Amino acid sequence: MVSVINYLIMIICVLLGVAFVTLLERKILGYIQIRKGPNKLGVLGLLQPFSDAVKLFTKEQINLSMFNFLPYYISPVFSLFISLVVWSVLPFLSGLFDMNLGVLFFLCCLSFSVYPIMSAGWASNCKYSMLGSLRSVAQIISYEVSLALILLSFIFLVESFNFKEFIIYQEEMWFLWVTTPLAMIWFASCLAETNRTPFDFSEGESELVSGFNTEYSSGGFALIFMAEYSSILFMSMIFSLMFLGSSFLGVLFYLKLVSVSFVFIWVRGTLPRFRYDKLMYLAWKSFLPVSLNFLIYFMGLKLMMFCIFLI
Repeated sequence: MVSVINYLIMIICVLLGVAFVTLLERKILGYIQIRKGPNKLGVLGLLQPFSDAVKLFTKEQINLSMFNFLPYYISPVFSLFISLVVWSVLPFLSGLFDMNLGVLFFLCCLSFSVYPIMSAGWASNCKYSMLGSLRSVAQIISYEVSLALILLSFIFLVESFNFKEFIIYQEEMWFLWVTTPLAMIWFASCLAETNRTPFDFSEGESELVSGFNTEYSSGGFALIFMAEYSSILFMSMIFSLMFLGSSFLGVLFYLKLVSVSFVFIWVRGTLPRFRYDKLMYLAWKSFLPVSLNFLIYFMGLKLMMFCIFLI
């Protein structure tokens, strides 16, 4: 019972974090474009996210004449559900959950995130939504391969599926300094997994109106929006955990998390969208070979250490 209550408190904190990340994004993008972000509601616009939430959830829901009822309404809920459940893999060291196979659970949730996008695009019965969902599914599946290989490299290094071991192994030195190319590939793959610029092909406004969520309004759109920003926060936390390791009980860890989230937003404000064929070439011809090489390197390193230990 205590674990359930702790988990609910964590979800509330995540949703509050999502609200303020949207405000942070609008502020940063505003200053990048030499204008002010939201600054009317509350002090420095701090109440703007709550105003947006009230507006979105009280707007009238559009009823489409030709759509598949059940998957259309379930997809946004399922998307948000997956993006919140995956937070249970993190070792908060506070009596919440302690998953010994947390890395595998993370990969499973990552794979599941494809289905809500695919069903949302198909159920809308709109060609733009369908195109957006197909592009998104191809993109996510492609970049999952390099993410899985990078995680496998660290599993060989750490010899555990528990994220707690990542903290223990980085007490003396961050993995970022040892595996800088992997950190860069991981970050770029995270951008692709969360459909962020410059990989936002599922929501390409210039050619797809709004991609897979074209036909969604009010509450459905808000749930998809919250799922995306929850995934951004989670990916920022995983990056901090894997490459900038420190304990969850320290303030420094959350400063690192906010810094990585800032880079997510900074990239959106500075880089144009990729061409789709370049996106695929980047995944299969650049990231995959480098990830495989590092995996073989770490396997050889551990084997060499094991042989030295036996001698």
